[in-house]
Amino acid sequence: MLNTKTIDKYSPLADKLYQLIDDSGHPLNKNWKPELSPEAIQQAYKDLLFARTADLMAVSYQRQGRMYTYPPNLGQEAIHIAAGLQIKEQDWLVPAFRELGTWLAKGVSLKEVFLYFKGHEDGSRFENAPRVLPVSVPISSQLLHASGLGYSIKYQNEKDTAVFAFVGDGGTSEGDFHEALNFAAVWEAPVIFVIQNNQFAISVPIEMQTKSLNLAVKGIAYGIPSLKVDGNDFFAIYDALRYAREQAVSGKGAFLIEALTFRAGAHTTSDDPSKYRSAELEEAWALKDPLKRLKGYMEYAGFPLPAPEDELIASFKKLIDKEFEAAENYPQYRLDDVFDYMYAELPDELKRQKQNLINAIGGVK
Repeated sequence: MLNTKTIDKYSPLADKLYQLIDDSGHPLNKNWKPELSPEAIQQAYKDLLFARTADLMAVSYQRQGRMYTYPPNLGQEAIHIAAGLQIKEQDWLVPAFRELGTWLAKGVSLKEVFLYFKGHEDGSRFENAPRVLPVSVPISSQLLHASGLGYSIKYQNEKDTAVFAFVGDGGTSEGDFHEALNFAAVWEAPVIFVIQNNQFAISVPIEMQTKSLNLAVKGIAYGIPSLKVDGNDFFAIYDALRYAREQAVSGKGAFLIEALTFRAGAHTTSDDPSKYRSAELEEAWALKDPLKRLKGYMEYAGFPLPAPEDELIASFKKLIDKEFEAAENYPQYRLDDVFDYMYAELPDELKRQKQNLINAIGGVK
């Protein structure tokens, strides 16, 4: 278990990796025991399996032409489920675009997720998910928002409140990433920056992005405590996020986690990863699959599965299909909503554009 006495053992400057279980799910230290109860671990397994099933079905819906471009989460689910267990109702979630399990844990519905990727802005309303920012496609721009939210939490003296902000490895090459870290560090903002290092920024491998020893050291450069974690080890990333939140809400400021993982699917459904990475690399990372490792630990510890996996998947699919059908049957986006929320009185130029759109679609819808 991470604490202030052990954190220095895993300094990014020494390129240490925080890991608790091996690729089979067996503890690296035979004396280690997870702080989670067997029931909580079983639920985490179900949540991870549900997120994976929903993700695979989302890709299927897109391939059927029923949804637009979608960014698969396959292989990164342990990070999302662990974050979902740590994030509180009063915390802010500042996503990139590949955090499905955390969205669901915060209260975002699958219907809203599907609506968003069907091009409907109501998919960003998050009616039952307080303090969740919309998907951010412009890389790293959301991190500046996260630092600003962290500053506001401190300014308003909110207690027991943090910001969870996600970015990919490619985002660390953007200027916004560095500005956000510097701002959060200077103002000691309670922001937990999570870098999902899935090895590729679309097609650019990590070794072509940076000459840094790892990505966690980028936080050290700004005076932010940082940790490199095995992101496919559910228990390690859970413990790292627990520690990071404790530090943030206790007034010690920002924390950065580099979660080492692998995007097993495509960058988006418009991408073909076989063009830039080898089958051998994919096979090597498949051995580190987070679901396989969590299931391996449960078998090692003698925890039974909540139900046979095929039965769970079958029940999940029914629920997921129901949510997608609700998204498909959702009312069309109102034309007025495109124009009505920026100005108190619509400028002439937008009035002209609105009329052009009305003419193009044959009337107001």
